[in-house]
Amino acid sequence: MGARTKARKRALDVLFEAEQRGVEPRTVFLRVANQATSPLNPYTEELVDGVTAHRDRVDELIATYAEGWSLDRMPAVDRTLLRIGVYELLYVNDVPEKVAIDEAVGLASELSTDESPSFINGVLGRIASLQQRVSGGTD
Repeated sequence: MGARTKARKRALDVLFEAEQRGVEPRTVFLRVANQATSPLNPYTEELVDGVTAHRDRVDELIATYAEGWSLDRMPAVDRTLLRIGVYELLYVNDVPEKVAIDEAVGLASELSTDESPSFINGVLGRIASLQQRVSGGTD
């Protein structure tokens, strides 16, 4: 498993735990970082902070392009993977679209339901195909 893949998984763990416990992701990240036996990959922190900072816009896009699914109805792992994937698609310039999608789909295959990989692939694919239109005006 590559360094960024591990960072994505760690960010998924942090964001998922924060949502389940109803606490700020930064609080969970700091606890995890302080308990780690080695320094965390900086990309983990970038993902946690980025998803948190842009969560309203990211959630708006997921809700718009997850045809027939509300955020509340999605499995929590899928919702969190979609947030990471959308954040990478829109805000991380050095991650190609295909990589962002493939990484989210791969983690879904490993950690979620049998239907989750195709669902996540579809939502992220729709957002990627419309990226120029939907990212206009986002920073």
